[in-house]
Amino acid sequence: MSVIQVHDKQFEPYIDEATLQQRIKEMGEAISADLKGEKPLFIAILNGSFMFAADIFKHINIEAEISFIKLVSYKGTKSTGNVLTSIGLDEDLFGRTVVILEDIVDTGKTLSMFLPQLIHQNPKKLLIASLLHKPEAQTHPLNIDYLGFSVPNKFLLGYGLDYDGLGRNLPFIYTLVGDDE
Repeated sequence: MSVIQVHDKQFEPYIDEATLQQRIKEMGEAISADLKGEKPLFIAILNGSFMFAADIFKHINIEAEISFIKLVSYKGTKSTGNVLTSIGLDEDLFGRTVVILEDIVDTGKTLSMFLPQLIHQNPKKLLIASLLHKPEAQTHPLNIDYLGFSVPNKFLLGYGLDYDGLGRNLPFIYTLVGDDE
């Protein structure tokens, strides 16, 4: 792993692929153990969580379904502060155990605005699994039930995370060079 260029910015390695995959496997096994005997519905938040959702779902060894919803809150390297829903959810959540799959929780605003829509549908249980969490950036309270990594409040790229559309396909997670927020 070495420094890479995406658009006008340089990024340095932060979390390698083996470390990511090991932690995702552990998360999948924990979710499977905790939800044994249930048939949960996983809801992956697009675009960023698509790689995480695919990989964690490989380690879910109980009956489960998966669906996707698109929530948008970033433009470039900064959050816009607004959450837009681009693709809706068709499944009935009444009485179901629902696990939200999120790539990263930073301020928590995106999920805090989305969760009431889910709670309104009366799920049996609502859980959050996030690959990454920026505790220093969080301004909206959320309970993350399954967490991959706590990370500093820096801009991250790769493994589903992008910078203006590029970098999602990188198998590692990189951090912006010189990002000292």
